[in-house]
Amino acid sequence: MKFISWNVNGLRACLGKGFQDYFNQADADFFCLQETKLQAGQVQLELPGYHQFWNYAQKKGYSGTAVFARQEPLSVTYGVGVEALDTEGRLITLEYPDFFLVTCYTPNAQQGLARIDHRLQWDDAFRAYLQRLDQQKPVIACGDLNVAHQEIDLKNPASNRGNAGFSDQERESFGRLLAAGFTDTFRYCNPDATGIYSWWSYRFNARKNNAGWRIDYFLVSDRLAQNITATPIETEILGSDHCPVGLELEW
Repeated sequence: MKFISWNVNGLRACLGKGFQDYFNQADADFFCLQETKLQAGQVQLELPGYHQFWNYAQKKGYSGTAVFARQEPLSVTYGVGVEALDTEGRLITLEYPDFFLVTCYTPNAQQGLARIDHRLQWDDAFRAYLQRLDQQKPVIACGDLNVAHQEIDLKNPASNRGNAGFSDQERESFGRLLAAGFTDTFRYCNPDATGIYSWWSYRFNARKNNAGWRIDYFLVSDRLAQNITATPIETEILGSDHCPVGLELEW
């Protein structure tokens, strides 16, 4: 079973940069998007064979998530169930007989950690939400989680210490998520891999110089770790400041 997750940083822009070609080539069972930056009706995607699920932010041109799934789910849930956190279209959950699939676009703490309190509130709610799901059946969670967990997850850890996405608070919060029963699939398969990132700033020729961050993830319930067969990060795919990340599981 093949899963893809991609922060497209504006789907309309990405559609003009080869999105459809990559989607067709990927041939995934589940294709998850973050930062779609859409409102309902702004894009009509023809994706034969896929069911489409969208969660839009109330604010126009901001945030937003989507999931395209070959198999129709048993149920679909939008948000984490906390009203104050569910206005930005950041979460979609599909339920299947054997697992839950969750796609997430975690809030950015912003420059100077201006939004760190909101960010950590989201993290707490997200962790509790995944734990509740995990009590029912295994969870596969993906998306732009906006944190580089370890120093090997970004090119320049020393100069970025304390910045949004690499603050002690965010890293510790991500550690608590893993400790709650979830596995970082890429790091599970590649414990010592360096220089493999999923996001690069548009400034300073960051992508050309591979001065990136690994902030896009697939997490699974610990009991699914033994089912992982591949965890690709497709750094050669352009169209966004993020690249697609993948997961393949054998059931």
